[in-house]
Amino acid sequence: MNAQTGFLLSYVKYDENDAIIHTFTENDGFQSYFLKGIYSKKNKKKAFLLPLNKLNFVINIAKGNSIASVSKFELVEFYDFYADINANTVVFFISDFLNQILRIENKNTLIFLGIDEFLHELNRKNYQSHLIFLIKILKIQGVAPLINEGKFLDPETGIFTVGMTHHFFDEQNSQLWKDVLSSETPYEIKIPSKLRRNILDSILIYYHYHFADFRTPTSLEVIQQIFE
Repeated sequence: MNAQTGFLLSYVKYDENDAIIHTFTENDGFQSYFLKGIYSKKNKKKAFLLPLNKLNFVINIAKGNSIASVSKFELVEFYDFYADINANTVVFFISDFLNQILRIENKNTLIFLGIDEFLHELNRKNYQSHLIFLIKILKIQGVAPLINEGKFLDPETGIFTVGMTHHFFDEQNSQLWKDVLSSETPYEIKIPSKLRRNILDSILIYYHYHFADFRTPTSLEVIQQIFE
């Protein structure tokens, strides 16, 4: 057995009462675990199965190719934002996002701490925090744009150029990318509400270019409607 702390990214019901959960852990990166009996009538901990909940697990190490199982788990930190429709929408979107881009990620302390920081910002009702966070992840992953004197970000090459190469990366959007990438306190940057949809679209375009098999999260339409 060993102990893990991780953020819940997704889960799938398995048989009548069990589940397979996908997490990003502090010690081992992306991990999947078998959670027995979570849907039984007597189990009150199914309420913990919320996207990006930070949990402590005790894990039974599996033999051979079997999946490790959770013998017990506890909630590390409680957030109020699950009752806030705006924040709740953001959490579902980001968990869906991370669930696919971190699938092959091993231990990465910067990502783990980055998720923690993002959740605290969201808990403070910073409703643009997901935009900042997704650009910060690009820096951690080493695929962020390279800042230079160019005024327009080319999403395919990741370089700022003198001429516009994509209509979502006009001078205003490109400058916001530069501001976030170069700031030591990016969560303090204010993104005008009228620009947030375009910024989110530009982020998705960038991810499509730089992450193989990236798919647009199914919750995109909901988050766009919330923040229009």
